[in-house]
Amino acid sequence: MKEAKILTRLTQQIKDSSKGVSDPRAAAVAKLQEYGIFKKGSEELTDYGKTRNEMSPGERAKDRESKRSGHPTSAYTYDAKTNRATLKKFPKKI
Repeated sequence: MKEAKILTRLTQQIKDSSKGVSDPRAAAVAKLQEYGIFKKGSEELTDYGKTRNEMSPGERAKDRESKRSGHPTSAYTYDAKTNRATLKKFPKKI
């Protein structure tokens, strides 16, 4: 079976971080299980995980912020360098 895109991305993010984790892939699997993306004790995607895996990193970031703030996902822009979504700047009405 092909490795989940979300696992590949998180593993790379952990490798790139300065945390010095000895096994980034194992750490990524554990986090994804904790988040409910993988079934406990396996690398099989849950239904929620299948949905998240099909999203792009930008879509996931916008979705996280949308859930946190209550704003629609369309109100956000994505910055790939920081993997963050921020509210769009709207001109003030005069």
